[in-house]
Amino acid sequence: MADMFLHTMLTPQVQETQRHYYGRTCGVAQDAPLPDELTDGEREFIESRNSFYISCVTEDGWPYVQHRGGTRGFLRVTGPSQLMFADYGGNRQLITAGSLAVNSRVCLFLMDYAARERLKLLGHASVFDARQHPHLVVQSTPPGGHTAAVERVMVLQLVGYDWNCSKFIPRLVAPDELGPIVNPLKARIAELEAQLDPTRSS
Repeated sequence: MADMFLHTMLTPQVQETQRHYYGRTCGVAQDAPLPDELTDGEREFIESRNSFYISCVTEDGWPYVQHRGGTRGFLRVTGPSQLMFADYGGNRQLITAGSLAVNSRVCLFLMDYAARERLKLLGHASVFDARQHPHLVVQSTPPGGHTAAVERVMVLQLVGYDWNCSKFIPRLVAPDELGPIVNPLKARIAELEAQLDPTRSS
């Protein structure tokens, strides 16, 4: 069981807010292990994602959220409590990378809209210059990934994770996931049309 996420996030003030609205608090493990370790289920889910959201805090204390995308598996699980991904040139603002130099705390939000599942990851991220750490580039770059040069590698040391319920998650399907859904329907439609009009089967 993963306990460290809630042990970390349910601070005294959060629990007081829970009592204010609901008259009670959520159960929090007093001696949660540090850190939570990913099971095969979390690993499979993480490495099948083609995008995620990452939040950090700037040196002035402002929250910042950024979307990251790539080929499926670009967010790699490299240990029971470690993940990493290759970071490429984008808009060159480097808000996330710069903020992590001051405050390493991050939260990742991973969505599977088709299955209506979401996973939150809490941890500390470090940014490594790809020019100085070529071995991390090799570790973080999945086969068939981005063809551009890797500029940085971000390594996340996991603190905890938590699954959310599926309520209100819209069911969305990515274009590359439509084939298994649509192709059998197309085949069935063609079969029925052929039965109605035998000349169409020739």
